[in-house]
Amino acid sequence: MLIAVASKDGKEINQHFGHAERFLIYDVENGDAKLVDERKVGRYCSFDPEHPLRGHLLKGIAEALAGCRAVVTAQMGDHPRAELEKLGVEPFVTSGPIKYTLVELAKIL
Repeated sequence: MLIAVASKDGKEINQHFGHAERFLIYDVENGDAKLVDERKVGRYCSFDPEHPLRGHLLKGIAEALAGCRAVVTAQMGDHPRAELEKLGVEPFVTSGPIKYTLVELAKIL
């Protein structure tokens, strides 16, 4: 299964959903997590007076995460969480080493 991760350093889950400009995509199966893709996105937490709710950015992020079963970040607001859930992407907020955390997460998905 594919899981998207917000990470500043590619080692730890340590980035806020809204600050991410990329998501690392891992394929998690058989007790292993392998990096298979990196998807660039528009930063959700950005000021845009024309679109204060930033729905267009959230839509773009959701499209970039297409095919992912879940997204894992260090922090996430209620609005992005609810929108991802509507799209069938399970949001998780946690921190820790990416590979270990994703293998453990896959056990409950």
